[in-house]
Amino acid sequence: MPAVALLGPRQFGKTTLAHEIAEGRPSIYLDLESDADRAKLADPEFYLAAHEEQLVILDEVHRMPGIFQILRGLVDRGRRKGLRAGRFLLLGAASIDLLA
Repeated sequence: MPAVALLGPRQFGKTTLAHEIAEGRPSIYLDLESDADRAKLADPEFYLAAHEEQLVILDEVHRMPGIFQILRGLVDRGRRKGLRAGRFLLLGAASIDLLA
């Protein structure tokens, strides 16, 4: 899948697991509770498209609910370019409804 969500309670190891997954491939990690990392996504479509050859890990993704529509567009465009798997790893709290 091009995008996978890893949900669970706080302090359950989601971020640790994501970092372990990232060790084996080119990747970028953004913590959306960080002002600096959110600032990188001032133009999320441009920033994420520039990293299309990397796994992009978005931790606390529920902090930017508007990003889901952008991710959908990037996934669709990526499929047309042959980018089909392992593009986005989305981390969030189990109590958050990411599809709302």
